[in-house]
Amino acid sequence: MTLPRPPLWTCPRCGHQFVTQNLWHSCSTYTLDHHFGNKDPRIRRLYDRLLRLIRANGPVTVIPQKTRIALMTRVRFAAVMPRQQWLDAHLWLTRRAAHPCLRRIDAYGPRALIHNFRFTALDDFDPPFSALVREAYAVGQQQHLPPVRRR
Repeated sequence: MTLPRPPLWTCPRCGHQFVTQNLWHSCSTYTLDHHFGNKDPRIRRLYDRLLRLIRANGPVTVIPQKTRIALMTRVRFAAVMPRQQWLDAHLWLTRRAAHPCLRRIDAYGPRALIHNFRFTALDDFDPPFSALVREAYAVGQQQHLPPVRRR
């Protein structure tokens, strides 16, 4: 029998949610303007397209931080870093994947593979990338973990 996952913990200072109580974080608040205020509008359009792809899988929480925009469902599974000429992003996947926009893969364990992408055009968000977004969203839902069992 699969039991529901425990509720997320909410930091009383900044209001951000985490899967573990008192998890270390920067405890700060930023806005999207912090990331897009000095960028070409084309970079915001790339971000908006990526966010639409992610939201096609279900609800997502957008968390602007100092150096990135984190995206989460139960856990943070994606992040976006707007730059002057492109949009960098990463997805947490549990397997190695390939895509023309993939720059590198950082391994943080056998099932924690952070895929780093660089996007310069709306056409970069093609069907194969959408499939990777679906996989990452499932990781954000913690569907890659064994079910929680109570003793």
